[in-house]
Amino acid sequence: MTPSSPDATWVNELVQFLRSQPGVSAVRVDPDARKISMATIGPVDHAALEAKLAATIAAVEARLAARAPSPAPAGYLLRQDGAATVIGRDTCVTAEKLWLWREMEWPEIKAEPTAQDQEWRLLATLATICGTMGIAGVCAQHLAPALPWLARTFYAIGLVTGAWDAVVDTREQLRKWRIDIHFLMLAVALGAVFIGAWGEAVLLLFLFSASGAMEEFALDRTQREVSALLKTAPKRATLVRADGSEHEVAVEEIQVGQCVRVKPGEAFAADGTVVQGKSASDESTLTGEATPVEKGPGDAVYSGTINIWGALDFEVLRLPAESTLRKIIRLIQTAQKLKAPSERFTDRFGTGYTYAVIGGSFLMFLVWWLGFQLPPFTNTPEVRSAFYRAMTLMVVASPCALVLSIPSAILAAIAWGARHGVLFRGGAAIEKLADINVVALDKTGTLTTGELTVVGYESFPAGREQEIMELAYALEAKSEHPLARAIVRDARARGVRALEIADFKNMVGAGVRGRFGDTQALLGRRELLEAGPLAEWAEKLPPASAELAEIWVVGKDVLGRVLLRDQIRAESRGVLAELKRLGIHTVMLTGDRRHAAEAVAKQLGLAEVRANLTPEQKVAAIMDLRKGEGGRRVAMVGDGVNDAPCLAAADVGVAMGARGSDAALEQAEVILMHDRIENFLAAHRLSRRARAVIRQNLTISLGVVIVMVIATAFGAVPLAVGVAAHEGSTLIVCLNSLRLLFGRNQ
Repeated sequence: MTPSSPDATWVNELVQFLRSQPGVSAVRVDPDARKISMATIGPVDHAALEAKLAATIAAVEARLAARAPSPAPAGYLLRQDGAATVIGRDTCVTAEKLWLWREMEWPEIKAEPTAQDQEWRLLATLATICGTMGIAGVCAQHLAPALPWLARTFYAIGLVTGAWDAVVDTREQLRKWRIDIHFLMLAVALGAVFIGAWGEAVLLLFLFSASGAMEEFALDRTQREVSALLKTAPKRATLVRADGSEHEVAVEEIQVGQCVRVKPGEAFAADGTVVQGKSASDESTLTGEATPVEKGPGDAVYSGTINIWGALDFEVLRLPAESTLRKIIRLIQTAQKLKAPSERFTDRFGTGYTYAVIGGSFLMFLVWWLGFQLPPFTNTPEVRSAFYRAMTLMVVASPCALVLSIPSAILAAIAWGARHGVLFRGGAAIEKLADINVVALDKTGTLTTGELTVVGYESFPAGREQEIMELAYALEAKSEHPLARAIVRDARARGVRALEIADFKNMVGAGVRGRFGDTQALLGRRELLEAGPLAEWAEKLPPASAELAEIWVVGKDVLGRVLLRDQIRAESRGVLAELKRLGIHTVMLTGDRRHAAEAVAKQLGLAEVRANLTPEQKVAAIMDLRKGEGGRRVAMVGDGVNDAPCLAAADVGVAMGARGSDAALEQAEVILMHDRIENFLAAHRLSRRARAVIRQNLTISLGVVIVMVIATAFGAVPLAVGVAAHEGSTLIVCLNSLRLLFGRNQ
């Protein structure tokens, strides 16, 4: 073989490893499956060898994908072993049989830092240099007063490093004929140098660049959750052809309806339904659920989740670009761009305020100079110049902390939510959710699991329940309806005998039928009986309890029914009790029968029930709730397509589960990825904490500005004190917002 490119020389790297390690006879590498193993003869230090081999693989991993590796040097062999490549010593066949193969973990290479990560690190480095040079300048000024140039040299280096980011930003803004707070900081720093206050200028730029690094660090943390999700998305997939053969393709080439095979340890390349095999899926990256989810035929699988132990074949239901994983990523990215009303206010406020600060500082310079006869530029130990005071006023009135107070808290809250399974579609959702006083909830799939379970069988005449079980199992074995899945699951758990049903037929909207022996068997709704020869008798049959669903089964000389119940979520009762404790009114909006709805409401302690509602009536109910005393703010929690209209009508729409209907997800402003009702409380607590942090930030930023502006206007505040107060408030605001990101949401 000949190398296809200069990058195909990774074989030589592995040969060098073999030459340096006499105890290793061969290495087998499969970069696609990310598997590596080595062959040894006799006792060796495997830990040391694995560390050295891992370092070698890490160094050449980028070149391992080359399909045409360079030929092995003399004395070494190179051959393909399936999809893997084996590089070893050229020995006899007998010697090869003595090799002991040992598989090892593929070395993990540290990911390249993101642009955001690099930016905050650069700013932190520049701020550190600026601060160090400032300290060096102060020391030189006091320890070597005879060498003033030395102190100024240190100060100059500090000024350059501290002003770097402000200069870059100001240059971009001036090209657009705009100025912002970066321009203000540069103007103040230059003014301080002009009047000989070098130390104060360096202090200003150090604190400003340090707060900028803190802000970028907070932004970087908010991006990491999205990056982590993107990394879980697979790049290639294995298609299964009709003849059973496998064909590897890029994920982008997958089409709906194709069959994809996923081996243990691999990620699912798209959303789909399992058609063959049994395994478990790690869905923690998607839902935060730490426990693996069992998967078998008929179960749904989701892009980016990991297949744990068994091979599975699944049918693609959605293209990778339309998968649940990509949908969540887009939701997070959109949320980070959508601004809260208060955040948009500070954006508009910031630019105009910057011009006002510059104009006000210039006006006060004239007042101090011409009105109070202060020296314009010359400072004395007794009197600060008008220019010095104007520079101090410009610093203390700058809106740095104010502009950062809201977006820093919003971004931190979005990042915390994304990490813990709560997606906010923008800052507006966070602010509005904190103000709700009514929560409307759908029943099925929200307060209940949406998964029916069999609670019993009845036969008429009594005593023949086993026959009803067998007929129901046989008739529903081929159906994928939720009721059928519940019956089949219960029958298998009970070990019910599987009967052979012939002439199976689905009666749309009514049920199914088939032939067992020489007798017709039917399964379906009560209406199936009321429309047939058993109509007169069916009217006398006892109705099922309000909270139960019933499926009737008709056999040769037996009639019976299967009773099913939609299981209430175990957490629902605690969630509703906590909402009641918080003074939030709860109401169920459902299309189910009133008796069934009231039975669930009684168990859970709901304050109000509105049943038998169409989607239009649900919307009307939401509008009615919003018209309550004092203008109620309503949050609607739902999961289905029929919930989408009322999710849009509510003040805040909350969708249960990122795997809910597309219509519900599109209308919802908050999405509970875990598909657990208790996460609504987490979202509500987070929104209230975020609102509290925003208020704290505004109080700190505005309070410092007001106090320092008054102090500067009526007294001679040292520039260093003004700088420390202004930049200190900015740092406090950033750190306060980061509490949302790193703290516990209790």
